[in-house]
Amino acid sequence: MQLDDLSDLVHEIAGSDPFSYSDPDSIVCLERIQNRLESILSNAVGAFDAGGEWASDGARTSVAWISTRCHLPQAEARAQLRRGRALPFAPHVAEAFCEGDIGASQVDLLVRARKAAEATFARDEETLVSYAKELKFAPFTQAMAYWEQMADPDGAEESDMERAARRDVYLTPTIDGMYLGKMTLDPISGAIVADELHRLEQELFDADWAKAKEELGREPRIDELWRTPAQRRADSLAEMATRSKTAPADGRRPEPLITILVDYPTLYGRICELANGIVLSPGSLLEWLDGASFERVVFGPGKRAECSVQSRFFTGATRRAIELRDRGCVHEYCEETVDNCEIDRIVPYSKGGPTTQENGRVLCGFHNRQRNQRPPPEE
Repeated sequence: MQLDDLSDLVHEIAGSDPFSYSDPDSIVCLERIQNRLESILSNAVGAFDAGGEWASDGARTSVAWISTRCHLPQAEARAQLRRGRALPFAPHVAEAFCEGDIGASQVDLLVRARKAAEATFARDEETLVSYAKELKFAPFTQAMAYWEQMADPDGAEESDMERAARRDVYLTPTIDGMYLGKMTLDPISGAIVADELHRLEQELFDADWAKAKEELGREPRIDELWRTPAQRRADSLAEMATRSKTAPADGRRPEPLITILVDYPTLYGRICELANGIVLSPGSLLEWLDGASFERVVFGPGKRAECSVQSRFFTGATRRAIELRDRGCVHEYCEETVDNCEIDRIVPYSKGGPTTQENGRVLCGFHNRQRNQRPPPEE
């Protein structure tokens, strides 16, 4: 009877004007309701699996039954079952999920962490759930990666080595002369390739934009450029190979930048990651020691290298320290990475704002311009 009532209510809401619940509070409410329904579904799937009713139809597993009857990918059905089996043993996770405070994605990370280190997870579960409630998803993912390293250091090293062992690239000609390929790279190699591919793609985009502007006599639209983003990426990869073939023998090899923060966090935890935020275990760095760039950053007044407080621009160690501290655009609704951002003064230079770490912050171009826009005149 309760499900019938719920179905009727959902049907009623679905038939109403979507603009009636398109305000910010309604969106948050709907997301929380979806989380709660996901929680109910996960628990129901777990109970359904334990009850075994699926076997009477000849299904070998509950996942096969759900996938067939509900037309779901098996991966999604397995995820529902995995949550349903784990929630009874993770009371804080189950409570937050049921209340709508966290979603299925956070639950999946927490369930994986419990599997990796069950005893330690039981000790830290309440704290980890509080992180899931408070943090945006990307930093929460990083926090969980660090927790797993501390909970099982040996396992983290093995996991990183296994991850690197999965690297693979193939490129093969098809029957019509095109080439079809796929690549799987470890975090460090992937960062090297991705950074260069992005840089060359931006070069090609700038060239396409300038060409279209000259031909049209005005600022072009994206759809008026002669190459699509996918085509520019393909051309960028070919350009990488061309430049590699023609590079001088004494050319400089790319050096991944690995950030290790060493101060109080050394006593409390560890920070070891690439410039793009991918968390690494220290052991995975060994083969890169001869070819990578490492930096030491010291936070705290009087213990750091600064550019002049009178300088017009943030440069050198001051700029880098701000980038490391903020990690990306600090605007609440932005997740732009630091390599696509600018350093903005909190107190403007025109008002005497100094060029210091305390007066600097990372903002993407959009939010930096938005901050400096003049408010509309009062009517």
